[in-house]
Amino acid sequence: MEISVLNKKGEDTGRKVTLNETIFSIEPNDHAIYLDVKQYLANQRQGTAKAKERSELSGSTRKLGRQKGGGGARRGDINSPVLVGGARVFGPKPRDYSFKLNKKVKLLARKSALTYKAQEEAIVVVEDFTFEAPKTKEFISLTENLKVAGKKLLLVLPSMDKNIYLSARNLQATTLITASKLNTYSVMDAGVMVLTESALAQVNEVLTK
Repeated sequence: MEISVLNKKGEDTGRKVTLNETIFSIEPNDHAIYLDVKQYLANQRQGTAKAKERSELSGSTRKLGRQKGGGGARRGDINSPVLVGGARVFGPKPRDYSFKLNKKVKLLARKSALTYKAQEEAIVVVEDFTFEAPKTKEFISLTENLKVAGKKLLLVLPSMDKNIYLSARNLQATTLITASKLNTYSVMDAGVMVLTESALAQVNEVLTK
């Protein structure tokens, strides 16, 4: 599959790049995508939720009422979970939500996500560019020239460019990422991907190892 390379003004440069078939034209594996996205989201969780259990609450341990005959549930001290203000039974504790995923599954997931984007014709390749100074207005003009304005945009760069990053960070629907850190979640979450020529070369290098 060939894609025309555009410049910052959205004009065709006359050059074309060929998307690697082993990356952008495989048989997509939905389950691999599910596992990789699940792991990515799990890794974002802090896991610091905590509720006090019965032994952790301060309060008298005196038994408040008789064991039977009260017309309600049995209860002991003031910390009983059946009382308002009492402890919580099996409440959340700090934990690590991350889990292991094989490298080959993660690689298959990224290739599957990129294949879906290629099938949707949601990939734009632009020649390498930079901004002389951080200007959000200039970045918005770029998206309009590339006809991706108003879409959830994922811009893939060969390395993080400070001026481009500062120009785009206030735009909610725009995400910047380097080719080496490209992940399945970011690809699937984006409505359209814009890659620079150097970034595309890096993606090919990383995903064909």
